[in-house]
Order: sequence, then structure tokens, then C-alpha cells
Amino acid sequence: MTVISRLACVVALALLAGCAGKSPPVIDPATAADAAAAAKPDVYVIGPGDQLNIFVYDSPQLSMAVPVRPDGRISTPLVPEMMAAGKTPSQLAQDLTERLKEFVKDPNVTVIVSGFVGPLNRQIRVIGEAAEPQAVPYRDHMTVLDLMIMTKGLTHYAAGNRAVIVRHIGDKQETIHVHLDDLLKDGDIDQNVEMQPGDTLIIPQSWF
Repeated sequence: MTVISRLACVVALALLAGCAGKSPPVIDPATAADAAAAAKPDVYVIGPGDQLNIFVYDSPQLSMAVPVRPDGRISTPLVPEMMAAGKTPSQLAQDLTERLKEFVKDPNVTVIVSGFVGPLNRQIRVIGEAAEPQAVPYRDHMTVLDLMIMTKGLTHYAAGNRAVIVRHIGDKQETIHVHLDDLLKDGDIDQNVEMQPGDTLIIPQSWF
């Protein structure tokens, strides 16, 4: 065997030994689940203000409707404090199942969201001279016209053509002017701007 061949064998053995000595990276299951949910925009995440229906199979006394409090927690008879905000319904069901195992044999829990608000960064807020100002959960491809339908249109005092959408992009704030009067009264579809999660639509009052 030549000197070069021997050196090649030594280097190869050293590389194999180094690889064998390294342990595979440890992946936190919770982190992996969060990353998977974030990668799927159609996965609903529970937020404060949501209404939840909790069903515990074969335990009607534990099945109930509960609101998500402003602090993001829920309260049930056997689980008086549990964080719900930031979790998907299936994740919350799994967490409740683990807690109920202390009291119930083989609990089977299902969580259904009946009233949707969602986390703050997935809401759109409408403030000012809308007939019913409110925060609504974001849906894919939601537009200004969708918001006007949900908030019952403008008040008599609204300056619709001076409305603005405030949008945060990273550390920057962008202001988008939208002519709501032209959209609602004249059918100017160019004003039907597509909304983004976290947007705020501000409708000012008319000066006269």
C-alpha cells in the first residue's frame, strides 16, 4: 500500500470515529409541534376571548362551555387553571387529558372552538366610526369589504374616504389610505384592499 493510500485510510477512519462519537440532535416535541403549527396557516390557535366547548367522553359532568379569560387561561371543575391561549384545540385537549388522568380513568377529551377571536397577532381591529367597532379573527384573503359587512358598515358621522389601515411590518409601521365611501357607495373595487393579520382599520369622524 502506498503512503498516500495509507494516509487516506487514516483520514477516513478518523472521520468515521468522529461521526460515531456525536449524538443525534435532540428535538423538543413541543417545539416541533409549535413549528409544525406555525408552518400551516390553516391551523387555528386559541386566543383570549374565544369560547370553547370541552367534551369529556362518558363524563357529562365535566363537559361544558368555557370562555378563555383575558389572561389566556380557562377554568374547569377539576382543572381550575390551565393556559389555553397559544395552543391549538388538539393541543389543549391533550393537556386536559393529562391533567384529568389524576381523577378520571382513561379520559377522552375533545375541544371545539365555538366563538372565534384568536390571538392578538391574528386579529383585525376596526375602530372609529364603524357601526359596530370590534376585533375580528383574520381569515385568508379577508378584505376591507368583508370587514364592513362584519361591522355593519359606517355610521352617519363617518369620514369614510379618510379611513386608513395601520399595518406593522417588523419594526416599521405602514399607513394605507382607503376610500370607504367610494367602495361602499360607488362600488370602486380598487379600494377593496386585502387585509393582513394584525391590521387596524381606523375610520375617522367627519369634520362637519
